[in-house]
Amino acid sequence: MFKKILIANRGEIACRVIKTARRMGIATVAVYSDADRDAMHVRMADEAVHIGPPQANQSYLLGDRIIAACKETGAEAVHPGYGFLSENADFCEKLENAGIVFIGPKPKAIRAMGDKITSKKLAAEAGVSTVPGYMGLIEDASHAAKIAAEVGYPVMIKASAGGGGKGMRIAWNDAEARDGFDRSRSEAKSSFGDDRIFIEKFVEEPRHIEIQVLADSFGHCVYLNERECSIQRRNQKVVEEAPSAFLDAETRKAMGEQSVALAKAVDYESAGTVEFIVDKNRNFYFLEMNTRLQVEHPVTELITGVDLVEQMIRVANAERLPFTQEDVTIDGWAIESRVYAEDPYRGFLPSIGRLKRYSPPQEGPLEGSPASGTGPSGRAIGGGAPVLRNDTGVSEGSEISMFYDPMIAKLCSWGETREAATDAMAEALDRFVIDGIGHNVPFVSAIMQHPRWRSGEISTGFIAEEYPDGFDGTEADGPMRAKLAAAAALLAKASKRRSASKAPSLGENLALSKESGRRIVFIGEHRLTVDLGETGVSVDGADLGPVEMDWQRGRQTAMIRLGGETLTPRVDPIVSGFRLRLKGIDVNAKVYEPHLARLAELMPVKEAPDTSNLLLCPMPGVVVQIAVAEGEQVEAGQTLAIVEAMKMENVLKAENRGTVKSIPVKAGDSLAVDAVIMEFET
Repeated sequence: MFKKILIANRGEIACRVIKTARRMGIATVAVYSDADRDAMHVRMADEAVHIGPPQANQSYLLGDRIIAACKETGAEAVHPGYGFLSENADFCEKLENAGIVFIGPKPKAIRAMGDKITSKKLAAEAGVSTVPGYMGLIEDASHAAKIAAEVGYPVMIKASAGGGGKGMRIAWNDAEARDGFDRSRSEAKSSFGDDRIFIEKFVEEPRHIEIQVLADSFGHCVYLNERECSIQRRNQKVVEEAPSAFLDAETRKAMGEQSVALAKAVDYESAGTVEFIVDKNRNFYFLEMNTRLQVEHPVTELITGVDLVEQMIRVANAERLPFTQEDVTIDGWAIESRVYAEDPYRGFLPSIGRLKRYSPPQEGPLEGSPASGTGPSGRAIGGGAPVLRNDTGVSEGSEISMFYDPMIAKLCSWGETREAATDAMAEALDRFVIDGIGHNVPFVSAIMQHPRWRSGEISTGFIAEEYPDGFDGTEADGPMRAKLAAAAALLAKASKRRSASKAPSLGENLALSKESGRRIVFIGEHRLTVDLGETGVSVDGADLGPVEMDWQRGRQTAMIRLGGETLTPRVDPIVSGFRLRLKGIDVNAKVYEPHLARLAELMPVKEAPDTSNLLLCPMPGVVVQIAVAEGEQVEAGQTLAIVEAMKMENVLKAENRGTVKSIPVKAGDSLAVDAVIMEFET
């Protein structure tokens, strides 16, 4: 076995690989850019080597510097993680020439499957179902529109070397095909150094389901069942699960066998993933093969008990797979929520900054659940209790920079059933505390409550269909609003007791035996009357039952049990009340004694300033293009500027017709959020 390996990556995947290597007794070497000097993966590794400036193309994408770091530290092998150099065949060959083992497939397989155009041709030759499309060279935007019309709208425009949703656009007409081609080619060149584009038929109402394969160098290949990755936004996966609630055993077997056949056709070794689009009749079509570890690999590990990173290392060390296809089973259900540094209330725009607070739920058996422990992949051992796993590369105080992708963590839950895994995920998300940046925890929390998710009736169009105007939070219905009002009144009472007491804490269960009273709670435009009894609480005259609460002032979450139902809201004090967040709901609850409530209703509401005549930068980023000039008249929907952030280009368009008065920025400028890009005549 290797004595020392280098991880040619950063963030959560570098930390993930280090954990398995440490368990296997293998020393690890981290590499880092200037932006990652204090990163978690650097602190976790046994050694660390600086490789360059923050920009990936000057650090993590430079294979020669990785190889030099291997020679400097004596690392015998390199694990690439995903992204960066993980699917770079030239880098693999350079490693081989230097006598360093690549923990992944051979260059032949990477070239064959890493190129989406070539892989589709090989898949068809191997008997794998493929989507109709055009795999040849596309000359320009006009040529793209012509091809798209021949294939038949809608079409998917994709970068041949793409991944992670970058360089991908859906076009429904010629204009969108031309614009989508230009944008996809620009993103592809920027992100991958390869601007080749192909076009294929877009399958409507599709599901994105992928098969995990694992192969050794002795000709043995197995599939470890499927992952459903249909919850996507702009082609970027948000929530994944294993297995799929949609597949039956027959379809699963057919997809698995075709995936194995494709892997064997290119003499595949190591872990890889074959991705399919599946229609409503369970017809499936090959999309691509990712010749690396997938971001969402933990859910497969949780339902199979197989540590994929360990098996990749062992295969690279010329060991045989320790199991056959007959040994692969499905045990329970697993869900992964990707926690991104993006603000769902601002159109999911990237958010950068320092994590002032970062407190994920504790890994292992869900708090309050009886289980004897977890295995190496994080799966439950004994008891069948729900289990949590959090793959992350940050800690409190870490900096989320504009140079890399916006992932903060991958929160995973395991349960015996899909419902149990969903409930565990929902509760875990309520306990996830992040401050300092915008993040999507409220959004994925809302998804866990959504009836379509709960029923399993999902598709890749789920987010666009259910949140067509973006995400403004989940509206609290009447019963939930009553519970939030009760919670706010209880918190206010506990806080008041703490202020009046010299006791060291209020962490005990709240007993209401000595004190009672009425509070008026305002949630938005709703006025609710809360009566705190000796042992219970009522709202607007409706009894909510007995009450228990575990909270002390300063704690970020509270445990409140109302009539047998447990709520775990995020609690932040505000003037005269609390901001409460749970299940995708975000409300300010103002709490008053009755005589003060009458005065509060008379207070004027401060109006926000009018910025309708300004184009503001919606996220921190770099101006790629200014598409108009001062004095120019623009029409609604016209492109005004393009801003790049976290490797994605964001097109800013005019909301109304108007004349450009001034443009205080230029291409290449770095802008903060809400910086003025241009002003219009009023």
